[in-house]
Amino acid sequence: MTYTPPKILTFEEFIAQYGDNNRYELIDGELRDMEPTGPHEAVAGSIAGRIYVQIFNENFNWLVPKTCLIKPPAAEATALRPDVIVLDKIELSKEPLWQKQPVICNGSTIKLVAEVVSTNWQDDYARKVEEYAFLNIPEYWIVDFRGLGGWQFIGNPKQPTFTACHLVNGVYEQQQYRLGDTIYSYLFPNLKLKLDDIMPN
Repeated sequence: MTYTPPKILTFEEFIAQYGDNNRYELIDGELRDMEPTGPHEAVAGSIAGRIYVQIFNENFNWLVPKTCLIKPPAAEATALRPDVIVLDKIELSKEPLWQKQPVICNGSTIKLVAEVVSTNWQDDYARKVEEYAFLNIPEYWIVDFRGLGGWQFIGNPKQPTFTACHLVNGVYEQQQYRLGDTIYSYLFPNLKLKLDDIMPN
């Protein structure tokens, strides 16, 4: 049996072949299938909707795009596709690719990212924690509604967990919430949210 290494793609090749396909993202040249399921998309949509209501109510000059890629400046062949992202409208004018493609290159444009955990949970709990902190994204939510993450991330026994990461001096301080807990957001202090509210039926 022979081992076939994964095909390595450049950022440009990924954009040309998969840029408009929400199923894939690129990490260090490797194509990653995000395996979105119906419940996964329902959770992401519920989060996006609740955030949009807060943006509207607080009159923030932010937006929640339907699709978006993040191209970390330090990673050549990486294009991250967050499940939910909040962008600063004013900062969008400084984005070099935005007018032609929904690609963000500057961390200063991003206010918040939320990832809904699927089977590739290692990316959400490890790689993306580092990438998003390096980009200085103020808040990162890891929504593990099925309790898929490793024990070192969500504890034992595994259970649905919402991890809110708040950037402090370039490093994320993490606070975990379980079912029944009221989640606190620094960006949206008036947000009334529990993990129970966004669990799929």
